[in-house]
Amino acid sequence: MPYKRVDYDKTAEQFKSLTKRVKEAKSGEELWEIHQEYYKVYQNMMDSMTIAEIRHDGNTADPFYAAEKDYYDETAPMLSSLATDYQRALYESQYRSFMEEKIGRVAFATMDNAIKSMDESIIGLMQEENALTTQYNKLIASAKIPFDGQVCNLSLLRPYLTGNDRTVRRQAWKAYSDYFMTVADELDDIYDKLVKNRTAQAKAMGYDNYIQLGYYRMNRNSYDRNDVENFRRQVKEVFVPFAERVHEIRRKRLGLEKLSYIDNEVYFKEGNPDPVGTAQEILESGQKMYAELSPETKEFFDFMMENELFDVFGRKDKKQGGYMTYLYQYHSPFIFANFNGTSGDVDVITHECGHAFQGYLSGQDPIMEHADITMETAEIHSMSMEFFAWPWAEGFFGKDTRKFLYSHLAGALTFIPYGTMVDHFQHIVYEKPDLTPAERHAAWKELLGIYMPWMKLDGEIPFYSEGEGWQRQKHIYESPFYYIDYCLAQTVSLQFWAMLQKDRANAWEHYMAYPRQGGSRVFTELLKNAGLDSPFEESCLRGVCETAKQWLDSYDLTGIE
Repeated sequence: MPYKRVDYDKTAEQFKSLTKRVKEAKSGEELWEIHQEYYKVYQNMMDSMTIAEIRHDGNTADPFYAAEKDYYDETAPMLSSLATDYQRALYESQYRSFMEEKIGRVAFATMDNAIKSMDESIIGLMQEENALTTQYNKLIASAKIPFDGQVCNLSLLRPYLTGNDRTVRRQAWKAYSDYFMTVADELDDIYDKLVKNRTAQAKAMGYDNYIQLGYYRMNRNSYDRNDVENFRRQVKEVFVPFAERVHEIRRKRLGLEKLSYIDNEVYFKEGNPDPVGTAQEILESGQKMYAELSPETKEFFDFMMENELFDVFGRKDKKQGGYMTYLYQYHSPFIFANFNGTSGDVDVITHECGHAFQGYLSGQDPIMEHADITMETAEIHSMSMEFFAWPWAEGFFGKDTRKFLYSHLAGALTFIPYGTMVDHFQHIVYEKPDLTPAERHAAWKELLGIYMPWMKLDGEIPFYSEGEGWQRQKHIYESPFYYIDYCLAQTVSLQFWAMLQKDRANAWEHYMAYPRQGGSRVFTELLKNAGLDSPFEESCLRGVCETAKQWLDSYDLTGIE
């Protein structure tokens, strides 16, 4: 895939010309022809930016792509403003009803959110925001932590953080904590600037604080802040007590007097389930799974493998984390990740490939807006695919399969309180943007007591005991208010899990009914059309919680410690 930098002047002129033509269009048919030209300009621009992002993330120390990243940090907000001008002209066109027939009413709801979240006056602030998030990612990617005779980055340290030897685990967490404590002031400074920057953007747009602007940028189109607050209330009432019970059983299984952060992700005395085989063999097991799951998934995964659309091997200076992105002109999803020898490697084949499968399906739709899904919708595709992969778990985990199935479901359930806490924290921060770093740490510690009461904060791991653990969550820096989408999606994915316990074929039929809709409907309508309950309904959380409780209580762990 050849890379060529987006020519700002040329692209800006193309956007301006298209916007002018939209305003002067004499018919709906003419407007549709202009809009198809817009697709070409937009997709060419996005593909170049995406290729540069992938190559930069693969080696954050590469000077050429570091310079490209800086270039897009500066130009992307200006290009976004021009694209929004085009959308505004389309939104206000006298032929809008004709275009709604072509691209759907949801596309116009998305345009409305884009218009409400962009103004030329805030371009400078957006450029600064981009530079700050880049600074955060470079800092995290550059971590060099001496451990076990080698120098690890955060991803390569992870196997030690979840190992079965508690002494080694404690040492690894201490090394992890020590690294973060050395950059704590810098992380606080970056975040303080981000909060104040985003608040300034919101004020310039006429909002009281960043929360409303953040919701528009997350393209919330069928629920609001009150719905999210209600969901958080339900999590505190239903999921926190349930998660506390799961963790108490885990504590007894581990033979511990108390659970601290060094035990947070360890489920068995003899160690967590580890994948079998090399990284390449894990990819091959994934190919076998998708070939057997359905004809559609076979076609998708073969395409991914044949075109080498994975970058999953851990390397120094590689950006942490994982994601799926999409290249329009190649009709290609692309998966970025960091294999490190833990069960997280298999999550790449299931979770990120769930995203990629949806991208592959949406890429076959000529209406580009139908691929423009909201993030809670996107996360349902991926989190649910993790459960559909269960029948093939033995190919990934061998003798540890029973461990994996138990810990996967338990982990999915107990994640929801943590993810909800991240969202609650961000609402506090943006409601009170003048909080000091120390006050933010105190707020996080208070929330830990509400959402994770089983976690004992002692002085063993200062990074966590002093309330700074939120700094490792890159979404808090990069994508405000994204994290609740994982929790909403997990709640829905557990409905698929419950269906799978009864009728696999029926569950798959419901699953395919979901991504095939793309972004043609709003979130709550997508759920209804796929025969799923909304996570905002009172009965939904209680229902999945009770079904999962029965399964975990009856699951046979004989012979496993």
